[in-house]
Amino acid sequence: MTAPDVLHLHLISDSTGETLESVAKASLARFEGAQAVKHFWPMVRSEGHLDRIIEEVAKKPGLVIYTLVDGLVRDRLEMRCATLGLPMVSPLDPTISALSELLGQAATRRPGRQHVMDQAYFRRVDAINYTMVHDDGAQTGLEELEEADILLLGVSRTSKTPTSIYLANRGYKTANIPLVPQSPPSPHVWTVKGPLLVGLTTAPDRLQSIRRNRLLTLGQTPDTDYVDVERIEAEVAFARRLFADHDIPVIDVTRRSIEETAAAIINLHQARLEKQA
Repeated sequence: MTAPDVLHLHLISDSTGETLESVAKASLARFEGAQAVKHFWPMVRSEGHLDRIIEEVAKKPGLVIYTLVDGLVRDRLEMRCATLGLPMVSPLDPTISALSELLGQAATRRPGRQHVMDQAYFRRVDAINYTMVHDDGAQTGLEELEEADILLLGVSRTSKTPTSIYLANRGYKTANIPLVPQSPPSPHVWTVKGPLLVGLTTAPDRLQSIRRNRLLTLGQTPDTDYVDVERIEAEVAFARRLFADHDIPVIDVTRRSIEETAAAIINLHQARLEKQA
């Protein structure tokens, strides 16, 4: 079969479509050079709504990936796709079937249950609010920091803020503090008992490139001490000494995505909780 120049992916969901977006992204990452256009069709909960969508899908045929709870809507989608000759897949089916067998009960038929405003939802909202307020060393009093689940430390541009925000979206209150040789963090930072302290570091040459691009984006000259490689090497060495002196785990983010860094931090956090239990 000849591969299409552009693959159309139709993500049809009776909820927000976040699950399908994650599945599509993870799957596409396995195919180098794949040119895909994702079409999002969220909150599809009636046959009439589905019929209108199928008309649009037929204009740009491709793979249909769906999560539909309502049996009538699902059956109609599968029938229409079969008629149009469109390939289709429901990625959650194998997992739901396995869970149903193991738990000895049928899955519920309420769409969007993972998005209900339960305790976990409000915990995540609280974590996001906390993290935004405690970004880049803001409000770093001892009492404030003790409320955190995770405290990230590192020199400028080591992905502290985006990693903090990602962790917050996973429900972890995360504060982050920049490490500057000329202005070391307050000693009380190293005495907090509540949060897990994690140091972030990266290769000096990579850090230099990131900082230079940052300055260019801001319309500033890239020829400053901020991007001087010797100064950067000194900053990185200073941070590593602090991490070693206070015996905190270090993650090198040089070749890690934000998601990979966050996953490593979550593993450290889980191991700490298990040790304390």
